[in-house]
Amino acid sequence: MSFIARAFAVLVLVVGAAGAAQAQKAEIFSVNGAAIGGYDPVAYFTENKPVKGSPHYSAEWKGAVWHFASAANRDAFKADPAKYAPQYGGYCAFGASEGYAVKTEPDAWSIVGGKLYLNYNTTVRGKWSENKDDRIRRADRNWPEILKK
Repeated sequence: MSFIARAFAVLVLVVGAAGAAQAQKAEIFSVNGAAIGGYDPVAYFTENKPVKGSPHYSAEWKGAVWHFASAANRDAFKADPAKYAPQYGGYCAFGASEGYAVKTEPDAWSIVGGKLYLNYNTTVRGKWSENKDDRIRRADRNWPEILKK
């Protein structure tokens, strides 16, 4: 088992133990009450980078508050949230492919097939990218059950 795989397995155990008391995961990964840590999901597409959003430009979707860098980005999201929202509720795409909901970092992102994927960190994103098509298929299959854990 590679160092990255071992480190990720330890991370999953720690995160899993911390969340064991919860009956069900929140559908959207949030930090301090803001979906995906307050980063603007539209900016990943329009500015090709993570951009911190503002509570002044916010919208609610799927029980989470999303922040945006501008009114235009907020309005674009409200018009078609599924187009801009990250896959797997903003949880780690690699983790979802392994059957777990794990936090993400804003710099560990990819757009594949017009969809936004976030990962735990850039090292994990690199591992995910090595076989992203298979990882996406596995995560898509796992995702409905992950939220029930």
